[in-house]
Amino acid sequence: MVRAGQYGEYEQTVLAEGLIAIDFAVPDLSSVISKEELKIVYSKAFPEASKGKVGNVVGQIWRFIHDIQTGDLVALPLKLQRAIAIGKVSGDYEYREVDSVNLHTRKITWLKNIPRSEFDQGILYSLGAFMTVCQISRYDAEKQVLSLLKGVRKPSDDDRPTSTEADKATEEERETVGEEHIDIEEYAKDEITKYIERTFKGHGLARLVEALLKAQGYKTRASPPGRDGGVDILAAPGSLGFEEPRICVQVKSQSTPVDVKILRELRGVMTQRDAKQGLLVAWGGITNEAMREARDAFFSIRIWDQGDVLEEILKYYHAFEDDLKAELPLKKIWSLVLEDSSN
Repeated sequence: MVRAGQYGEYEQTVLAEGLIAIDFAVPDLSSVISKEELKIVYSKAFPEASKGKVGNVVGQIWRFIHDIQTGDLVALPLKLQRAIAIGKVSGDYEYREVDSVNLHTRKITWLKNIPRSEFDQGILYSLGAFMTVCQISRYDAEKQVLSLLKGVRKPSDDDRPTSTEADKATEEERETVGEEHIDIEEYAKDEITKYIERTFKGHGLARLVEALLKAQGYKTRASPPGRDGGVDILAAPGSLGFEEPRICVQVKSQSTPVDVKILRELRGVMTQRDAKQGLLVAWGGITNEAMREARDAFFSIRIWDQGDVLEEILKYYHAFEDDLKAELPLKKIWSLVLEDSSN
């Protein structure tokens, strides 16, 4: 696993340019040939860093530069989509400037963006590690990723990790993915997302999206199951639905990313229906090409993936009808968050 910044700040750059990249605010490391030398370089850059901090960061940088090999698979947990980007490393270490930021990079061929809901929960635990760079080995991670790349989802009776599986973790994973490090909020979102995927299949997702639009005050008209003429829902504000904005909504419940063709079809339907705005709900996300085209259509089209749908549900759940709440039973809880001053 290699992250693209704490908040995904390099995410669009690395996906567009075929890179994985890290930034630990240290200079070009091309000439560094040993971990001891790397420790000296990092300690000079951060003289106040503790011995433990130096060891942790140096281990991640060394792993990125030397341990990762050409041909290795890399997982990038995305921030802008609720998905994991999978790629294959295709080049050695390079120090370069990307968008005026000095980064340590490796070339990579991005293969596929896979929705988080496709992964077993155990692997999602590992991908939630606090490290920027770490090896994910337990829960048959490599085998499952290879299956998902082929479009085959691994069946699982119980996605939760067991003590036997935890015993197989590498020393690194024991240090970074222990039970105490589980992000409760992220875990809950993953569980809700998988439940929605099971419960609201096919046209059911369109029904859920229509409920969200109604909760936001839109008057809606939904197409019946079957051929929809390129639009699943028409929506507009006002008591009769005559006000602006007029929105054409297309809902795709498939778990694979939607390509740019669907986005262009939506734009055509918007013209036919005299609508200036469109909403594409792509449960499995969209391809990188579609994402680039969607950015150019910022003032006319919005994209919701499974993460966006979930955020809207959490925001407007209180306004759902009782029968829908019974289908999707959720309860808000509060959790104490204690910041770790060592991070």
